[in-house]
Amino acid sequence: MELIFATSNKGKLREAREILGDDYVLRSSAEAGITEDIPETGSSFRENSLQKAEYIWKKCGCNCFSDDSGLEVDALGGAPGIYSARYAGEGHDFDRNISKLLHELSLLDAKALIEGKAAPERTARFRCVVTLILDGEAHFFEGSIEGHIAYSRSGNGGFGYDPVFIPDAFPDRSLAEVPEDVKNSISHRGEALRKMAAWLRERE
Repeated sequence: MELIFATSNKGKLREAREILGDDYVLRSSAEAGITEDIPETGSSFRENSLQKAEYIWKKCGCNCFSDDSGLEVDALGGAPGIYSARYAGEGHDFDRNISKLLHELSLLDAKALIEGKAAPERTARFRCVVTLILDGEAHFFEGSIEGHIAYSRSGNGGFGYDPVFIPDAFPDRSLAEVPEDVKNSISHRGEALRKMAAWLRERE
């Protein structure tokens, strides 16, 4: 089966290909001739994911899927959330995004210290919603991974916020220090994609 993945992110595309396997031919939206920015104006991961998948479907009428995912930090009221990729401004600059995230948390730590309170917990999670449009009908699959935010970056692998996210499954390292195949087995996107792949196998 051929599917278009509404992404230009090579890391996401590689992850999806590894999880879905050889039964599926995945093409990026650019490979399908869609090179413009796909709108993301929803107020939730689910709305954004659906919007992107519908955009691909309306453009080419091909079976497709999209994901919307992000980091939710409890001490920041769930931020950056749907704004994860542009937390520090437009441009998807994750070095700046991470710097802003660490700065915001350090301000909370300083405030707690001044007030004589305990520093807030740094619990966080990555959350993902995948929308599959098959023959014009939308199907949703969700995944998440729990962890906490480190005080500094570590590791050179992964992408996005991986260098500062410590997963509960590996409390002694960041996601950027976890081998890619292991990361795929525990990641939020990996969980959602495995649910989608299982659903497709059952359908066939």
